[in-house]
Amino acid sequence: MLSLSRVFLVPVILVIFEVRAQFGFVEGISIGDMLAGLVFVVASLTDAADGYIARKRHLVTNMGKFIDPIADKILVIAVLITLVELQRFPAWMVVVIISREFIVSGLRMVAASEGVVIAASKGGKIKTVTQIIGIIMLILNIPGAMAVMWAAVILTVWSGIDYVVKGADLLS
Repeated sequence: MLSLSRVFLVPVILVIFEVRAQFGFVEGISIGDMLAGLVFVVASLTDAADGYIARKRHLVTNMGKFIDPIADKILVIAVLITLVELQRFPAWMVVVIISREFIVSGLRMVAASEGVVIAASKGGKIKTVTQIIGIIMLILNIPGAMAVMWAAVILTVWSGIDYVVKGADLLS
């Protein structure tokens, strides 16, 4: 349910972004951006809560294994594309991030067809946390956001290469 809530929060974030100018400003910060940032934080926290609860209560399901990574990708990609539209983030970086997600997801599908499960790596988790922090900073126009997103893109490429190297046997 938490993973599905993440999917349903995406349109809320996008609508807030669309009408954010109508909310006004407080001390130079758009109230709409603050609302979008808050909803993004809530959606991001559902990912951590979902994983924690599933592991603690032994509630790992096939549905959860399927929807959780998709919900993460929908959330991050939708917001990144919106940030490109708002001219806060370069499109080429989004293409790098999306490409890595397709490559890793494809590798996981090949592995699953062979009965192998490729768990999330530590590098992949660090990449995700860095992306989320950077996205929050971009939404809220916090200085240094692009430096964090550069780190996220570097970690994205690095963790993608790590997955491909570790899964190379499956591809040959």
